[in-house]
Amino acid sequence: MDPADETVVLIGPIGTGKSTVGKLLAERLGRQQLAVDKVRWEYYKEIGWSEEEQRRIAEQGGAEAMLDYWKPFEVHAVERILAEHRGKVIDFGAGHSVYEQPEHMERARAALAPFRNVVLLLPSPDKDESVAILRDRMTDRIDGSDLNRYLLAHRLPRELATITVYTAGKTPEQTAEEILGRLAAG
Repeated sequence: MDPADETVVLIGPIGTGKSTVGKLLAERLGRQQLAVDKVRWEYYKEIGWSEEEQRRIAEQGGAEAMLDYWKPFEVHAVERILAEHRGKVIDFGAGHSVYEQPEHMERARAALAPFRNVVLLLPSPDKDESVAILRDRMTDRIDGSDLNRYLLAHRLPRELATITVYTAGKTPEQTAEEILGRLAAG
């Protein structure tokens, strides 16, 4: 079997449980888990990411400018990680499946095209309900409501996903079991 067919990629906004569910899936599938947020910086550095430049951009233009600065680095990391880590359970950071520049969108589509198990985790089909659920889940973090509203409204994750799973009212274990069932059904 092609390792791309065995790879499971989890995408979705902040706080949807990608890393938690990814860990459970990896355990149940007997595979390694790779959290993109934990390894992204080494890939960003390959094409010139600089902490000093990031700091300067954030100070001058704020968080939105910093997020824009990350985009070329994020799509590069996605391409490299998917090429190097086939057969694993890979959980993307929230921004790794959302791009505005057409070139970045096409690169993300091309990188994910070989993978049949791209799972979009969302709390609910309703965007406002999803934002509220995610805000409640993220009490120990910053309020990412505005960012999550943007991420939830973006069409690209829905285009990239081959499977969408709604998590509201489910434990991470139940979510993982649903994904496993959907993967087995093909």
